[in-house]
Amino acid sequence: MSSSQTVRPPPIRADKGSDFARLSRKIQEAGLMARRPGYYALRIMAVTALYVAGWTAFVLIGDSWWTLSAAGFLAFVFGQVALLAHDIAHRQVFRLRRASEVSGRVAGNLGIGMGYGWWQDKHTRHHANPNHEDLDPDLDPDIFVWTQDQARAARGLPRLLGRSQAFLFFPLLTLEGFNLHLAGVRSLFGRSLKHRVWEGSLLAAHLAGYLGVLFLVLPPDKAIVFLLVHQCLFGVYLGLIFAPNHKGMPILRGADRPDFLRRQVLTSRNVRGGRFTDIVLGGLNYQIEHHLFPSMPSPHLRRAQTIVREHCQELGVSYLETSLLRSYGQALASLHAAGAALRRPHTA
Repeated sequence: MSSSQTVRPPPIRADKGSDFARLSRKIQEAGLMARRPGYYALRIMAVTALYVAGWTAFVLIGDSWWTLSAAGFLAFVFGQVALLAHDIAHRQVFRLRRASEVSGRVAGNLGIGMGYGWWQDKHTRHHANPNHEDLDPDLDPDIFVWTQDQARAARGLPRLLGRSQAFLFFPLLTLEGFNLHLAGVRSLFGRSLKHRVWEGSLLAAHLAGYLGVLFLVLPPDKAIVFLLVHQCLFGVYLGLIFAPNHKGMPILRGADRPDFLRRQVLTSRNVRGGRFTDIVLGGLNYQIEHHLFPSMPSPHLRRAQTIVREHCQELGVSYLETSLLRSYGQALASLHAAGAALRRPHTA
């Protein structure tokens, strides 16, 4: 790992932060940290309109299996709400913390049934130490194992699934929406969650409204099928958004903590694409730039990419950008390699 982090003396820790400081000045001078209230006003209105249109279509279609088309559409809309909540949590949208907290919980808890406070805490820890085996909560071996060391120590479900986890990854994404809801509910019983009553009330309101509309408009069989299709597709969409970002990238361990710039760049992957990719992935296709400047408004990430890539080239720091399909291939190959220990007879 250390040989790919930099080719320039002096050692990283003797010049810690200065490479990023120079990059930050370039970004500031280009005006890319300036807020974009007009953009986010339009985006909030567009996502809200899609949300209302999806549920309106559901009600108008009524007691028909054609409502499953509305389930697919609303899975996409719920993903867009999640992406908007992500930008809000990073203070890209509102200057004031209070406005961010209120709007984030309305979008997350009330809009899609996601525990905003739980997710924000988890995501903040991820940003501080991306792809660190011990410090990144996204690498916890709760279902998948991400390294061979985790595979050798695995018990229960991770050990059972680890042998074939690369083949099971996309099918298991159908459960991610349900997992997101359950994690938000479980967080209500934890001591670390702030505003527990507020979060719980909004989650309860979402659940009551969601199930109420489903079972008022549809008979029980169609309502259950709608719920399964909607939540499964929502989970798959979330997985397709987040899987390309870090899966299959170098994993840090123990005291392996390079400086901030290298820690973010070397563990992240960008995805090539045009404006359509920007919309579908919510700007997270510029994962390197987002990790370096998490409060940068997402419409500025495309312009920041040129500056960041050139800066990394000057430093000799590896900067990975690939196609969406290849990013999935790299993620699956990494999962398959991590589970190798469980496929050996003496470790099975």
